[in-house]
Amino acid sequence: MKVIVAGAGVVGMTTAWVLARRGHQVTVIDSHGGPAMETSRGNAGQRSYGFLYPWADPAMIRTGLQGLLRRKGPLKIGFPVSGRTLQFLCMTADFATRRGLFDVNRRAMLQLAMLSREGFEEVDRTLKIDYDQASLGLLETASNRERQSILMQKTRLLDELGIEHEWLNPRAARLHEPGLLGSAPLHGAMYLPGDATGDSQLFTRGLAEACRQQGVDLRYRVEITGWDIRYARIRGIRVRDYAMHQAEHAEGSTGYLSADRYVLAAGCGSRELARQLGLSLPLYPVKGYSLTAPVRNEHRAPRSTVLDDHYKLAITRLGERVRVTGFAELTDFHRRLPERRLQTLRQGFNERFPGSVDLGMAKAWTGFRPMTPDGPPAIGPVRQLENLLLNTGHGTFGWTLSMGSAELLGQMLDGEKPSIPVDAFRADRFSR
Repeated sequence: MKVIVAGAGVVGMTTAWVLARRGHQVTVIDSHGGPAMETSRGNAGQRSYGFLYPWADPAMIRTGLQGLLRRKGPLKIGFPVSGRTLQFLCMTADFATRRGLFDVNRRAMLQLAMLSREGFEEVDRTLKIDYDQASLGLLETASNRERQSILMQKTRLLDELGIEHEWLNPRAARLHEPGLLGSAPLHGAMYLPGDATGDSQLFTRGLAEACRQQGVDLRYRVEITGWDIRYARIRGIRVRDYAMHQAEHAEGSTGYLSADRYVLAAGCGSRELARQLGLSLPLYPVKGYSLTAPVRNEHRAPRSTVLDDHYKLAITRLGERVRVTGFAELTDFHRRLPERRLQTLRQGFNERFPGSVDLGMAKAWTGFRPMTPDGPPAIGPVRQLENLLLNTGHGTFGWTLSMGSAELLGQMLDGEKPSIPVDAFRADRFSR
């Protein structure tokens, strides 16, 4: 079967890999000049199979509002508030207040993460891609007894799903991460030994080469300009191809691509593509920031991933580098890099791992996570168009869930019974 995948980030490329391995003839198209040029480029770096949660968290209503009042709080909203932002917030509040929905969605996302871990382990065994990967687990810190209580409440579902975890007192936490010597309080930490780390962009580039060797047609600098739809079926895509035009403002060549099935895996760009197809897909570009700095003192640097509960930062070791990531900012598509955001990342990091990296040499990044208002990604077919499938809306967990999402989509496309329950991921659950 011929399949066109729109999007060459980690979700699109894992989709292409899985479908090609299933025997399909796959073409990947992306408007950028190569793979993993958007959210996959500078994300947190952890594959947190045991640390997942839906965006629409009932507790977020309270803590999110408190964070807005703190200058260095993790949630930020741009003013004036746009209509799109207001709509997304209203939808989030609606989902967050539906009794039991958060627990149902968290279970579904954890099950998808377990499927994803299996896929990544197979790829690591077979392809030997070097992406600064490690499997040393994840520490989520607790600065006080209240935070410890919150973390302990999460363990019941982990126990039920067989996800290994352990509560560490401060001494044990520092044995695992000896560099935790900063001024930030440490009451203890939850340790998830099954979690992993790695550079998503390096992985996606390596997987793109493996896809090419598998026969996948990779087409970069190709922009979708329209859809040919007849009788609830996509017949083809009208595109503008800039690959053969070197000038920055070249008009490109028009073209037409057709396939048996089409997959939207374009991250935040999926919303506009879905709109062109008459679909309601309320993805929001939740903005995040990261700093990636070289290690200066090996003994003080983090060994794996540490989640700081005070600043809500993800601190991840990537080979000879460390990446610190934070903030969930609702400002639509504004790529500004305010110095005050970067300074918060520096301060939060130094309060955990002082003197461990050269922050003066840090590379700053900002990008957008494609978030659904309830939290789980949208995976699978839509009822309005019989040959369209979605694989998008993974929010902050695209790196973690990408391989599992690809496998799940492959099962759906081939008419197999999905290996996990899929109701939480229904691609058309937002359609009117």
